[in-house]
Amino acid sequence: MFFPTSTVGRKIVIAITGQILVLFIIFHIAGNSTIFFHTLNAYVAGLYGLPVFVWGGRAVLVASFALHMWYGTILKLENYSAKPRAYALTHYLNATFAGRNMIWTGTFIITFLVYHLLHFTFQVTNPSIAADTHPDTLGRPDAFAMVVRSFQHGDISFIYIVSLVALLLHLMHGIQSSFQTWGMNNERTLPVVEKTGTIAAIILFLGYAAIPITIVAGLLK
Repeated sequence: MFFPTSTVGRKIVIAITGQILVLFIIFHIAGNSTIFFHTLNAYVAGLYGLPVFVWGGRAVLVASFALHMWYGTILKLENYSAKPRAYALTHYLNATFAGRNMIWTGTFIITFLVYHLLHFTFQVTNPSIAADTHPDTLGRPDAFAMVVRSFQHGDISFIYIVSLVALLLHLMHGIQSSFQTWGMNNERTLPVVEKTGTIAAIILFLGYAAIPITIVAGLLK
């Protein structure tokens, strides 16, 4: 029997795929942070020189994202159908805001991800500043100029920051929940897992939010 047909199996799939996506989020902000050193174009050009690595990574991410979303939705629907109405209030009081709204923050993130891909990956939302068609003085895709000019628009920065808040909430519950799936949920480890997950989510949020905030504030140009 294929193990994701069980509740435990589905939680394991969600945990594994979630941790893969968190690793990507970490590596992604590490790469994006090169913008603060004005070396983003060199970083992007380096990625363009590794097509097998880039497309292989994208394939893993697409599969992970699809499985994470699919089994997360199934598990949520099963929880809704199995939860007795008489205990709804108790369940609500015991759950965190982030935990109760995982399905909604996840939906928000999916919607934002489509926009983000159209914006910076496929570069179709703002063609006048697209990096691929506007190289820098060294002939590289001018990703630095594309990002800076994009976030100089307050509405675009606002969309990104609001979406990052949704990501923050999703990670605050998701990181700790993924480790709890592996059994780190006893009285000794649970407080550490919860605190570490929250701190990690906040650090990632601040790392990503720093880019549009410093640009819209005129500190990076």
